[in-house]
Amino acid sequence: MEKIINWIEYGICILCLALFASAAYGKLADHETFAAGLSRVSFIKGAAVYLAWLVPFAELLVVALLVVPGTQRLGLYCFIALMAVFTGYIVGMMLWAEHLPCHCNLIIEKLSWEGHIWFNLGFIALSIFALWLGRATKNQKTIT
Repeated sequence: MEKIINWIEYGICILCLALFASAAYGKLADHETFAAGLSRVSFIKGAAVYLAWLVPFAELLVVALLVVPGTQRLGLYCFIALMAVFTGYIVGMMLWAEHLPCHCNLIIEKLSWEGHIWFNLGFIALSIFALWLGRATKNQKTIT
């Protein structure tokens, strides 16, 4: 049973890693478009030039943490934190922005804004589940 749980945790880490790796690549590959899109958002316009670099590098840092087995738990916590920030950004955009630019890639850019929120919440839930599985496995080892 422990092997199955470890594989589930690993699979969730791989999904999170793939999401952030592809997102960071897209933002860096077309950096000018990403930065220009951020600069059109009124409540972050002043920080857009910094955020355009900070966001993909933060995503890559999380990817690096998720790759190394000893730092995967920290990587999942950081993934959850970034996804929560991104979700807050989307909610803020829905409430206050006139123009809603999407800087996502792959199929995610086809989602509605509500779909983006549910997508993010789903990944947050998966990550929390992986952390819970890891803790449950650790507690089980301590008991036996």
